[in-house]
Amino acid sequence: MKIRAVAALLLLLVFRFPAGAQEKKAEISGFVHDADGSPLELVTVRIQGTVNATMTNEKGFYSLKTAPGDSVSLIFSCLGYNKAERILPQVTANVRLNVKMNHTSLLLGEVAVTTTRRQTTTMETIDADKMKLLPDPSGGNIESLVVTQAGVSSSNELSSQYSVRGGSYDENIVYVNGLEVYRPLLIRSGQQEGLSFINPNLTESVQFSAGGFEARYGDKMSSVLDITYKKPKESEGSASVSLLGANAYFGSSSGKFTQVTGIRYKTNRSLLGTMDTDAEYDPNFVDGQTYMTYQFAPQWEVNFLGNLSVNAYKFIPHSRETNFGTLSDAKKFVVFFDGKERDKFETLYGALTLKHRPSEKSEVGLQFSGFTSKEEETYDINGRYRLSEAGLDEENGGSGESDITKSIAGYHEHARNRLQSNIIQVGHYGLAALNDYHTLKWGANMQFEQVSDRINEWESRDSAGYLLPHTGSEVNVIANLYSNNELNSTRFSAYVQDVFKFRTAQGLFTVIGGVRGSYWDYNKEFIFSPRASVGFIPNFDQNFTFRLASGVYYQPPFYKELRKEEQDADGNSSIRLNSELKSQRSIHFILGGDYAFKVLDRNFKLTTELYYKKLDNLNPYTVDNVKIRYYGENSAKGYAVGMDVKLFGEFVPGTDSWINFSLMKARQTIRDQITVPMPNSQEYNISAFYQEYFPGNKRFMVNLRGMLSGGLPVTAPRTGYEDGYHRMTPYKRVDVGFSYQLAGGRDAILDRPFFHYFKNIWLGVDLFNLFDMKNVSSYYWVTDIRNQQYAVPNYLTGRQLNVRLVVDF
Repeated sequence: MKIRAVAALLLLLVFRFPAGAQEKKAEISGFVHDADGSPLELVTVRIQGTVNATMTNEKGFYSLKTAPGDSVSLIFSCLGYNKAERILPQVTANVRLNVKMNHTSLLLGEVAVTTTRRQTTTMETIDADKMKLLPDPSGGNIESLVVTQAGVSSSNELSSQYSVRGGSYDENIVYVNGLEVYRPLLIRSGQQEGLSFINPNLTESVQFSAGGFEARYGDKMSSVLDITYKKPKESEGSASVSLLGANAYFGSSSGKFTQVTGIRYKTNRSLLGTMDTDAEYDPNFVDGQTYMTYQFAPQWEVNFLGNLSVNAYKFIPHSRETNFGTLSDAKKFVVFFDGKERDKFETLYGALTLKHRPSEKSEVGLQFSGFTSKEEETYDINGRYRLSEAGLDEENGGSGESDITKSIAGYHEHARNRLQSNIIQVGHYGLAALNDYHTLKWGANMQFEQVSDRINEWESRDSAGYLLPHTGSEVNVIANLYSNNELNSTRFSAYVQDVFKFRTAQGLFTVIGGVRGSYWDYNKEFIFSPRASVGFIPNFDQNFTFRLASGVYYQPPFYKELRKEEQDADGNSSIRLNSELKSQRSIHFILGGDYAFKVLDRNFKLTTELYYKKLDNLNPYTVDNVKIRYYGENSAKGYAVGMDVKLFGEFVPGTDSWINFSLMKARQTIRDQITVPMPNSQEYNISAFYQEYFPGNKRFMVNLRGMLSGGLPVTAPRTGYEDGYHRMTPYKRVDVGFSYQLAGGRDAILDRPFFHYFKNIWLGVDLFNLFDMKNVSSYYWVTDIRNQQYAVPNYLTGRQLNVRLVVDF
């Protein structure tokens, strides 16, 4: 009996264990979206009463397994969203369950207050919709919103260029739909610049990083701006007109085909009229763009991005009067002009992308793009000027005497500059979610470059009838420059990175690590860039988010950096391309974090970042207006250290506003001889964006943008920092816009049936430079017969009224 009992028990165990081992798990999976249909990342999905949990990936996808059984209750939770619960009465096989989560909201009258999303990487999301009503003297550029971010500064309202943590304008990389975009090279002033490449009307999402960005982004030393254009789900459009120009776009969707097409026109004639120079300004900037997508098979899609831009700038100066200096040393500069300037910058860009999605968790693509730019800069301008000490009356501390002449002179500026550039790119990219925690990304790119440069410019000056520099024996010009160069080269680059997310007892970690390599056949240089970042949301308080990032960031020289000025025995300057020039390097160390909190039931977020950038192999440069002149040699090293603080939140219920404060110290040592500030080291920067509805009237909105930053270091023309420098006055500016919603929503002023076809109609009035502050863009240097130089400030725009009408349909 005992033997039979033992045999029966063994037989039972043999049959039970395999059965238990082969018991299949049921998979519950799906996507989590917000109320707008956008995928939600970092949503915790948990089976109630168990420790079985997972998190959604960047596409909002989740997957977890459970033993088949009866009822299963799933809990979906995410900071800033209402907790969601879904009950599955019986789970016997794989189940697909998609969930929509709503923002956490608190109803205050008619205003819904929402929280902000958590940021676990160095990429920050910017709301492009803020551009629509932003008071922007540049005519509506995304960059006008970027410069209000922490660590970003700009000292010229006529330009879309910006500096990030002490870096130059050329150190910022811009992507549109995963492809790098370019701008003309010859532009030397904000008046010439016109429209930026990015069309805000076509923009769906904007992401920006001020440093420590991922390996998938290219080789630049300061920042990355990543733009994604729209794929409309239905017909939509908008049109606007103002004193600064007009723009319109139309988007449509017809099943497999979508398109958005926009055209922009800008003229800042009225804005330039507020400057010191009395002139005939004729700036006309036109831009047309289209983005089309076609899904010709369930897993295949092709898209096309095209851009044509024509920027024409005509300038006929008549006279100028500038008062500058201090109360005790006031000066007056008066000029009478003859001549004109005519510039034209034409660019054409096209990009074709073929995408294939083998599965929901993977995507591969091929990219082809081409950029061509034809640039012309021509001017002949004569000026006869008088520099004097402005006489002050006795009540203001003067002697009561009339103006005392310091210099009477003239000058002639001449240029016939031509530049043609062509860039062709061929690339491949891919991504694959290996599981719920790993997302692998990779890419490779080959770029062909061709640049043809013809420069012929000179300037002559005379003082009291003597040409400068005065030798007594020959006729000279004070400066000249000649170039006749060609560049043909090829670049290769590739990257691979992994996004890894995991949860521990301490909290949620997001780790991004990758490497990037590049080779340029012109200077025979290979560069290797490892980059990594860690994001952490602690379990002890999920209102906190911490970030740590580091990496090596190279900046291979482009055509402008290669140019090195050389002088012959007669003092004539020409440009030689330095094929020995190597990449500049910046090593980033960034420590930051966010804290989300509520005040009076309104949501706020405080962000703080500390950074240190070790800089070496630098190519020093000087800045004149927006023109960067490089030394053309790797002769400097330096560092940048600082702190950025941003307070973001609902200062007024239902609106987003923010204020930034930055401190920075950026220094460079040139040729191991002198240590001077970096050209874009402003030392401090305060910027703010503020929105408010009028009390009791949500249709009346106020948008305010303000900036205050330290003055930039500046040198005399055609000299380096070795010959000394001084700082400009601080840049300070406040722009305010008042907007009224005439149609759209309930209780519209225009409530007739015809206006029901429009989503919104906004009428706005802007006041640029509200307090009429005199900001300096550059200096004109006056030289007398004794070769003494005086820096006469070139002031930027003054107070200006703008009226605009925006119609959405």
